Amino acid sequence: MAPSSAGFVTALTTAALATVGLLGYQASTTAPAKNRTDSTPVAVTSKATQHRKDPTALPAASGTGARVVYSLDDDRVWLVGPGDAVTRTFKVTPGNVDPAPGVYAVGSRSNLITGTDGIPVEHVVRFASDVDGVAIGFSAAVRDAAPGPDPTPLADTGTGTVRTGGIRESRADGDAMWTFAMIGAQVVVVP
Repeated sequence: MAPSSAGFVTALTTAALATVGLLGYQASTTAPAKNRTDSTPVAVTSKATQHRKDPTALPAASGTGARVVYSLDDDRVWLVGPGDAVTRTFKVTPGNVDPAPGVYAVGSRSNLITGTDGIPVEHVVRFASDVDGVAIGFSAAVRDAAPGPDPTPLADTGTGTVRTGGIRESRADGDAMWTFAMIGAQVVVVP
């Protein structure tokens, strides 16, 4: 290699490393404060997207392809099919333990169980297995026949409120989630 070519390659390598370092620093300053339980990248959204004119519109920067999108601030879920087409959106009632914003995959499903709050639930779709010792997933209370999420308060153990990661849906929405989100399906959690 000629001396000028080696200098050029060195300059390009230095510029590339500086760019990667800058991007790494920027990513670290925008990472959520909570400890993440997986090593997948964090979905990035801006606060401006949370004050949309249409609260049912799919949040910007929520990924691509078939996925479940869950907004922590809006307590809303979108089921997104191929071609980024929203097939269903609905309100949910979250538990008191939230997952960190990021990209997850459905890891387990249960047809019928008793939730950590003592309420029988069906169509449980778990996507975060250990957030501060609590599993996070979508479910529908069996006794909920009304349209909309179960407004039942969390059970009290006598020492405080039970910590639960159940994100409650109506039974109809739970049926849709159960059909849509198979093992391995992508779940994108946005602020």
